[in-house]
Amino acid sequence: MARLCFTLVILALALLVSQSESLTCTSQRFTNKNVYTNCTDLSYLNAYLHWTYNTSNSTLSIAFTAPPSKPEGWVSWSINPVKLSMISAQAILAFKHKDNITINTYNVTSYDDPTKWGTQLSYEVWDLSAEEYNGNITIFGKWKLPEKTKMVNQIWQVGPGITDKGLPLPHDKSLNNFNAKGTLQLLGTQSGASPTPSPPAAPPSPAGLVPGAPAPAPAGKKKSASTRIGGRISVGFYMGLVVILWSFIVF
Repeated sequence: MARLCFTLVILALALLVSQSESLTCTSQRFTNKNVYTNCTDLSYLNAYLHWTYNTSNSTLSIAFTAPPSKPEGWVSWSINPVKLSMISAQAILAFKHKDNITINTYNVTSYDDPTKWGTQLSYEVWDLSAEEYNGNITIFGKWKLPEKTKMVNQIWQVGPGITDKGLPLPHDKSLNNFNAKGTLQLLGTQSGASPTPSPPAAPPSPAGLVPGAPAPAPAGKKKSASTRIGGRISVGFYMGLVVILWSFIVF
């Protein structure tokens, strides 16, 4: 009986460790085999960013991953050349509908009326694609930045769905959504190395490229680059718990 109890505790601990390890950008893989130099666990909305910045031609290659707030929802990653705000954000937005993924670009000019948003970005973007796996949507793309750019304002969002006219529905008005922004330092010390990808078992959904779609949404709070440290602390806690339980069982 004591051995059975101890085995169950160990199995529970292994599950917790496995979950904590999966919540980092370094554990992610992409089916399209893209490889990036850096990655970071974004602070909100369970989002991750992988990127490579080529200083010789000021090209930023990115892979942004997040779960939509609902299965038919959308995810978006933006650069704002003016400030840390949704207004003036130059957004790439992707959503899944009937097993197809559509990508749209938006110049966000208002908070509540996507019909007024333009679809032409102030940056040149290309190689846009997206894939869906295990409830997450990943947006891939390349941005041409001004020469000698060292950092950019990034804004990310997730939303619940798309209207009949193909426009994004508003994201939740929670602190997690409003705080989904920050600066991305392109040079200097990075948060982590993006792993060499190996494709998951399930194939990606086909990606389409269609003009028009915005960039807001809801989500749960996410861990930063300190996720791995927090994971180790959690593991230490549960290991201590195992020792305590074992002492009760034995004695």
